[in-house]
Amino acid sequence: MVLGLGISGRAAARFAAARGASLVLTDTRVDIARDGLPQGDLHLGTENPESLAGVDLVIASPGVPPTSALLRAARASAIPVIGELELASQFITAPMVAITGTNGKSTVTMLAGEILKAAGMKTFVGGNLGTPLIEGTRGEFDAAVVEVSSYQLETIATFKPKVAIHLNLSEDHLDRYRDLDEYGRAKARLFENQDQSDWAILNRDDPEVRKLAGNLRSRVFSFGTSLPAKNPAIWFESGDLVFDDGPRRGRIGLDDFKLPGRHNLSNAMAAAAAALALDVDPLVIERAFAHFAGLPHRTEFVCEKDGVTFIDDSKGTNVGAVIEALAGVRGPVILIAGGTDKGGDYAPLRAPLKEKVRLLILIGAAREKMRAALEGSTTIAPLPTLSEAVKLAASEARRGDSVLLSPACSSFDQFKDYAERGRIFQELVRAL
Repeated sequence: MVLGLGISGRAAARFAAARGASLVLTDTRVDIARDGLPQGDLHLGTENPESLAGVDLVIASPGVPPTSALLRAARASAIPVIGELELASQFITAPMVAITGTNGKSTVTMLAGEILKAAGMKTFVGGNLGTPLIEGTRGEFDAAVVEVSSYQLETIATFKPKVAIHLNLSEDHLDRYRDLDEYGRAKARLFENQDQSDWAILNRDDPEVRKLAGNLRSRVFSFGTSLPAKNPAIWFESGDLVFDDGPRRGRIGLDDFKLPGRHNLSNAMAAAAAALALDVDPLVIERAFAHFAGLPHRTEFVCEKDGVTFIDDSKGTNVGAVIEALAGVRGPVILIAGGTDKGGDYAPLRAPLKEKVRLLILIGAAREKMRAALEGSTTIAPLPTLSEAVKLAASEARRGDSVLLSPACSSFDQFKDYAERGRIFQELVRAL
């Protein structure tokens, strides 16, 4: 049974069908496009445990919640439940670099992929950021770089990356997890099958990530702006990255690294540490840094109009991401935030709002909850839509201001996803 027929579910279904599996295809939605689906017993709209009859394996998509009636029934009947990530990993022989964390996963995934490609390695890049890992079984690769979400890690069994990176941990997805501890335990499963032949790349600046080091079987390579207590490690010094991985000590220049902000400095260190763990030449890393332009909707410069800079950080769907975006953007800032609440605490935004944000425009379903949490930290203007927010921001902005879309919320109240929200923001800005 393939449970959930989104991108990863469809890819898993095609893979299983190509290897002779009989399929039961299920989804709680009824508006499922049939194009591209392999032949199978199709169940849409409801979850009926009777459809598990004769099923030997359930492949659950990341978006299927643990409360799913079919998941509970499968586990009660001792039917194995895995995800597309786990399935793919069982058929991939190339060393895997797997990246998790609350923020920065996609940037580090793409940057690490570019470094390995620059080193001459045929590299698959995908996972949670777009192309399912199962697609990496189609060709011969020297390495696979994969973004991994906590949802995907809930359904692993033997998944064992050669290099596993944990970037940071802050409140997110509390509509799915009871608290930060439960969310953190899901993330930490990234390391559970590793051994002494593998690497764990850990952010020593993040206390929640740093404390994992004492419980891992893999070798730890730490990164951070603080000086390390021990090596292997990488850190920032006099404008360069300095590393000591045991056999080698050296510097990686950042003169041509284009991504702004301290969070991108951290991302660069994580990607460099992964490449060093795979014995990539530091000069190759430096060249790859110079050519990497960043990703869309991650503190992406849109344009400058009359001395006002417009920045699209639609991917900033939690409080931690917004704090990092604000730290990397020139102030004063007019911040557009809001959307669908994910259950987190907005209070950590109060200090950076007071320090840097001249006007906070709140949109969407979460705007009243956010206003209640942030009242008094800065001037707040609640509005229903992004279109109204952009118009108000443009009318209030002064020369030298930055208008930043960084929502701290998911997009599903008004948009298909964060990418559509970012694209529409850019269209609205350019139409001013």
